[in-house]
Amino acid sequence: MKIVVIGGSGLIGSKVVNKLREAGHEVLAASPASGVNTITGEGLDAALAGAQVVLDVANSPSFEDKAVLEFFQTAGRNLMAAEARAGVKHHVALSVVGTDRLGESGYFRGKMAQEALIRESKIPYTIVHSTQFFEFLGSIAQSGADGNTVHLSPAFVQPIASDDVAAAVADFTLGAPVNGVVEIAGPERVRLSDLVSRYLKATNDTRTVVPDVHARYFGAELKDDTLVPGDNPRIGALNFEAWFALPKAPR
Repeated sequence: MKIVVIGGSGLIGSKVVNKLREAGHEVLAASPASGVNTITGEGLDAALAGAQVVLDVANSPSFEDKAVLEFFQTAGRNLMAAEARAGVKHHVALSVVGTDRLGESGYFRGKMAQEALIRESKIPYTIVHSTQFFEFLGSIAQSGADGNTVHLSPAFVQPIASDDVAAAVADFTLGAPVNGVVEIAGPERVRLSDLVSRYLKATNDTRTVVPDVHARYFGAELKDDTLVPGDNPRIGALNFEAWFALPKAPR
């Protein structure tokens, strides 16, 4: 089966490409670097020719509100139109748990727009909502940094390792379209401020995390249920300690 992975050179995309190839499928890792550009449309029709499935794991290069919205709207329209022309049978997209609860955030308004385009198309689809990746804990800490303190929300999160995300996304890509949302999450539910405190301690970072209910996450204040999955998500295997013990985990 031919599968096109949009964003196939990124953190998740590269891992999924490898898993799908190991399973014996013809996989095209598509990105601007490989001549496939969802914003301009360059290379899309050629890349999708003969493809049965398209997986979109691309992200906006800018997190500025207007730029994010334009990226997801333009890329989404171009990609769905190209898929319709190519007769693609299954569109899979990676998105975020809590997207529909984060309308205060410009980034998540962009993700909402992307998901709306998918639902409005006539192409069978699966939207995979994932919780936050462990790999981004360092940048989350930096986002709340103020000198020697880090102000972060104490809302609950259920973070997941990128390896577990890739395994789940590969399985959903090879499965039948659900024409809805599936959720994936890590095995441990923990407060964001506590988790980042553990991360800083593990990386020998001396900064102190200050729980702050008004601290913003991608521009939005969080409630305890904003970033956690509903009933029956697919649960990854790795908790924080297991992930951090991996040789490739950040130090």
